[in-house]
Amino acid sequence: MAKHVVFLSIPHLRPQDVEKMASLTKLREQGAAAALIPQFPALTWPVQATMMTGVAPSEHGITANGLYRRDTDEVDMWTFWNKEIQAPQVWDKLREVSPQTTTGSWFPLLTKGANVHYAMTPKPKHNPDGTETMWCYSRPEDLYEQLLPEHGHFPLHHFWGPLSSIKGSEWIVNSALSLFEREAPNFLYIYIPQLDYAAQKTGPDSPEAMERVRELDELLEKFFARLHELADDLEIIVAGEYVITPVSNPVYPNRLLREAGFLALGEEENGRELLLTGKSKAWALCDHQIAHVYVKDADVEQVAAVFRGVRGIEHVLVGDAKKEWGIDHPNSGEIVLVSDADSWFAYPWWLDDAKAPSFAATVDIHRKPGYDPVELFLDPATRKIPLDASLVKGSHGRVTDDPSLHTVLISSRPRQLPEQLHQREIPGIIFDALDISI
Repeated sequence: MAKHVVFLSIPHLRPQDVEKMASLTKLREQGAAAALIPQFPALTWPVQATMMTGVAPSEHGITANGLYRRDTDEVDMWTFWNKEIQAPQVWDKLREVSPQTTTGSWFPLLTKGANVHYAMTPKPKHNPDGTETMWCYSRPEDLYEQLLPEHGHFPLHHFWGPLSSIKGSEWIVNSALSLFEREAPNFLYIYIPQLDYAAQKTGPDSPEAMERVRELDELLEKFFARLHELADDLEIIVAGEYVITPVSNPVYPNRLLREAGFLALGEEENGRELLLTGKSKAWALCDHQIAHVYVKDADVEQVAAVFRGVRGIEHVLVGDAKKEWGIDHPNSGEIVLVSDADSWFAYPWWLDDAKAPSFAATVDIHRKPGYDPVELFLDPATRKIPLDASLVKGSHGRVTDDPSLHTVLISSRPRQLPEQLHQREIPGIIFDALDISI
């Protein structure tokens, strides 16, 4: 039993990376470890929701990093709140059975509105003149402001995307230590994105990706040492979110739908093409190696036939197949595509780059119907990105029995763990560490 449990989730944490990290090797040697099977789809928001609920997307409803709201014809990428999770989370259950147990969520991307005592996650203020002021959503509401004198503003541009660096993870870890010094929550979930973007941009085994591993090791070594100074009765649990693998083949579901006559297009004032999701018979929200195809006023099997046999598409999930994969939820597309190992799904619908919408060559995570990893190749001088999806060298999302797609779970205390476990089992491990029966 531990009085305090600190749970870290780290994307692209592989067993072979742990071997290079003194901080995690020591943690494993003094405690326990197991291979960790990611939830399908192995994407940030679905995985984080599964680790906090213990159920699949078919139950919690987070099927991708974006939501398509059919009733309002809105594509909501990266901005929705914790209330969209439709299953009880670790902190909800703890409040029910142990009201005195304090909880925190520190930078998981579905933190806004979470039923926790302490919270922090990016939420820039949008000014009337179109500019942004860096800020964070926090609970208590003034907590971010309280931390400013010691830590300064959260470096959002170092948190994700083309300028991501160790500075983002350092701010997260150091501010979490400040919270621990002040409040010492019994359960604290911390998201550390350090290993994610270099592996996508230059490949999971590139020198740049390996440098991120080294930087993270140094950061965690200091973090763990300080945590143990602050609390003797402590268990640290580290979980990998997913594994990024090499890719070289972008697949374009919206172009396939366009050529088959299912896509509806409009134009900007300059004649550039826009995707009209509400008027399309079928269109695809593309998210790494997964794509949700939303079908309206068309035969689903006829649309699915567009994708069968296409190079780079390994699975076309329809009907009962979605149920078998744990993705049968109203938030899912009528069709869910899964790429093969060497491929990923790119969102573009235009056939001529001269017709690409004005936002296509910019870092704009909200107007694009899906995640665009080409934004990692931003040119700082022009503030533009190329329109060449072949530049991307790493992706994630697919889940198979292949052990190379398994990540790792490490506990700082000795405990009985099987050789491998699933991310759905993580809540039980947290409750066990706190000696709380749910």
